[in-house]
Amino acid sequence: GAVVMAGGALPPTESILLAVLYSIGAHGIMTLNDFKAIEGDTQMGLKSLPVVLGVQGAARWAAGIMALPQFVVVWLLHAWDRPVQAAIVAAVLAVQLVLMARFLKDPVKNALFLSAFGVTLYVSGMMAAAIGIRSLAAGG
Repeated sequence: GAVVMAGGALPPTESILLAVLYSIGAHGIMTLNDFKAIEGDTQMGLKSLPVVLGVQGAARWAAGIMALPQFVVVWLLHAWDRPVQAAIVAAVLAVQLVLMARFLKDPVKNALFLSAFGVTLYVSGMMAAAIGIRSLAAGG
């Protein structure tokens, strides 16, 4: 999408970095969907993360892989002199961490809750980061 918006040119490094980081975090989001099908996955021999790692292992993986890239995004935005966007991403991450703590107490019961609210916050942070780097590309 960034290549299309840039008229076929390679996007700025900042854009590529954020795309990679948020894509890594999306793996955790996808893992949340696996919690609703553990029984069926087990019966069918599907090797989803909750089946392979166990419920708690997969829950820790999902939460960690969602959170870690966002910590890096906060650091990068700060390094790129985008303190407002860094603060927004940090704030939505802080709320996600609270939701993740609830999720980790009972991953099967709370996966849908984290999907609904945590992912919305995740995407909100992604949008704030995109706005921050857009102003970098514009020279401001």
